[in-house]
Amino acid sequence: MPVVGFLSGGSPRAFAKFLKAFQKGLSDQGFVDGRNVAIEYRWAEGHFNELDALAAELVADRVALIAATGGMRSALAAKNATATIPIVFLLGSDPVQLQLATSLNKPGGNATGTTILTTELAPKRLGLLYELDFSVQNIAILVNPASTTANDEIKQLKVAAESTKRPPPLVLKAGSIDEINAAFASATEQRVSGLIISADPLFMARREQLLELVSRSRMPAIYPFREFVDGGGLMSYGPSLASAYYRVGSLAGRILKGTKPSDLPVEAPEKFEFVINLKTAKTLSLTVPPGLLAIVDDTIE
Repeated sequence: MPVVGFLSGGSPRAFAKFLKAFQKGLSDQGFVDGRNVAIEYRWAEGHFNELDALAAELVADRVALIAATGGMRSALAAKNATATIPIVFLLGSDPVQLQLATSLNKPGGNATGTTILTTELAPKRLGLLYELDFSVQNIAILVNPASTTANDEIKQLKVAAESTKRPPPLVLKAGSIDEINAAFASATEQRVSGLIISADPLFMARREQLLELVSRSRMPAIYPFREFVDGGGLMSYGPSLASAYYRVGSLAGRILKGTKPSDLPVEAPEKFEFVINLKTAKTLSLTVPPGLLAIVDDTIE
């Protein structure tokens, strides 16, 4: 029975929905956990500095494949641990820039996967926040300074704000669990009135903490994934993470059946979804404009 190593910077509780999607992707390729494939899980629980050691454990266990999910650091940990065991990654960065693949169509080497490329969506999120509440002026973005895409995201937001003759968003930085609390304390001091949450594995893993802090601050915020809105966040715009995890499982199944990672193109999202929590909007005394309701993909009431 082949063994698949599942490597994640998150936790089983926070990523339960995505784990089911991954398993569904595997099963649709004919592989069911406990029947004809075994899955070994390694969760960093938000402590991303542990990913290298966890990846090394999977290699030592001689797994047939590593599903390196949850972002860049998980993928790089797997890549640094082995040059021979197939890797299927899920990240929000360009795998070519990270040297995980030689090209998107022909990855080469032992790794392929799916990239959700959420950085390019930052200006869209800023525009949606303005459209929801035109009076919001002092907007901030929360980024992880360890992310390779943070600077690009900040630059894109600055250009987008300048095009509307508004000040560039303030930058709040958090690279650990404790720094998230410090970032929100800074937001209060700087009188931030609107917030953009960057797409980062740390923020996804700590979304309950983030949602509690945003709720306490009573500021409108937009998130990269709908799971934040399902948990009580105001609105989100981005790809479906569940679909991305499904594709990782499907790619893993194809590799287990004999296809080489180098022959499987890196996949990208097919669509993006805009979700609004109308109950949260009402709590914040916000009236969602008809123009936004006309383009929303889903609402939560």
